[in-house]
Amino acid sequence: MRSDDEFSFVDPTGEVPVVSTTDSRVTITGAEIAAEAVEAPVIDPTTLLPHWTDAPTGQVPIVVAREAAESDDPWSAIPAPAWREGEVDWVAHEDQFDASILAGGDREDTARPWEFTLPDDDLVVEEAVLDEAPRPEPHRVQRTRRSVTSNPLAGRAVRQSTDRNVSRATLTGVLLAITVGAVFYAGVVPTAAMVLVVLGLASAEAYAGFRSVGAHPASVLGIVAVLTLGFSVYHKGAAAFGAVSVLLLVFGFIWYLNAHSVDVLDGLGATMFVYAWVGVLGSYALLMIAPNSVPQNHGIAFLFGAVLLTVANDSGALFTGRRFGKRPLNKALSPNKTRGGAIGGTIVSLFVGVAILPLMSPWTRTHGLEVAAVLSVVVPLGDLFESMVKRTLGVKDLGRILPGHGGLLDRVDGLLFALPTTYYLIHVLQLG
Repeated sequence: MRSDDEFSFVDPTGEVPVVSTTDSRVTITGAEIAAEAVEAPVIDPTTLLPHWTDAPTGQVPIVVAREAAESDDPWSAIPAPAWREGEVDWVAHEDQFDASILAGGDREDTARPWEFTLPDDDLVVEEAVLDEAPRPEPHRVQRTRRSVTSNPLAGRAVRQSTDRNVSRATLTGVLLAITVGAVFYAGVVPTAAMVLVVLGLASAEAYAGFRSVGAHPASVLGIVAVLTLGFSVYHKGAAAFGAVSVLLLVFGFIWYLNAHSVDVLDGLGATMFVYAWVGVLGSYALLMIAPNSVPQNHGIAFLFGAVLLTVANDSGALFTGRRFGKRPLNKALSPNKTRGGAIGGTIVSLFVGVAILPLMSPWTRTHGLEVAAVLSVVVPLGDLFESMVKRTLGVKDLGRILPGHGGLLDRVDGLLFALPTTYYLIHVLQLG
């Protein structure tokens, strides 16, 4: 811009720029500095981005790593997406992608994107909202299933014995032995009636134990099935096992057909479990004394021998275990049953099998020794099985009908395992 006169320009800010009139041109001081800044912007080497005070260059900034920017394909360093559905998928792709980068700063390196922990304040707010919201009626209630833990039997009830209980148990045992001996002496029919009464009471105790923890077994239906099975086995033989079992399953389904507020699986499962445990195993006593079931009708003698060996094993294990027992057979199930007691019960059983059983026909010394040796293993297993049931249910005793012993089921738990064992030994060893 040329001019012969001196010009002055007023800036809107109020400042008057310096104007040179040497060569009749207008010159603005500071323009050279701005031009140099545009030509050579200052780049931050750590971020590859211009400083925020520099003028824009019009270029797209590089936001990836320097190594990726120097390569031909900057996206090649990013792994392709992978489908991860189970634990194996995460293990197979753990070297390709670190899922912990998607979590917060306080997460561990092994964290996964869907795993997070809400603060305590958020949890309180969410719980309050859930409490205020209407909830639908539950479809299943009073379930006996428990959450899975490392030790599901931890903290459960354990039956403890004292000197007073042992004295009462001894007195009760003597009276019970006299009563049972008198019934056996009376004959087969009174013995069969006694067995039915014991099985009915034992099954009622078991069903009551399940009900005490919230289960809903069909108790009446189960007790009727146990008694029906015993009566049918005595008259029809082993063929009654299958028929009565099928009938119980069908009628059990009908029983729970309209049970909308009861856990059907727990209820029907408990019904069938007690039936199989008490009814099926206990009915072998009636099968032994049934007519024509055992050669020459010696079944009542074999049944009495099985009862005698079971009592001998229990009594020997009780007294020797309290004196010499140090190490439990299974601490988780029954800490009071020791290896010393098991050895003592075996010794007493063998003595009874060799010295006492041969006094009754058709028992012989050899047969008594063989059956005693087998029952010395089977009877403790039956006792441990009942302990497992009680510990799983979390109850101390399943009944209190016998002072010092608990219920009838606490006395016949080992015998329930001994009865089918003796029955099959009779046929395998041809004891008749």
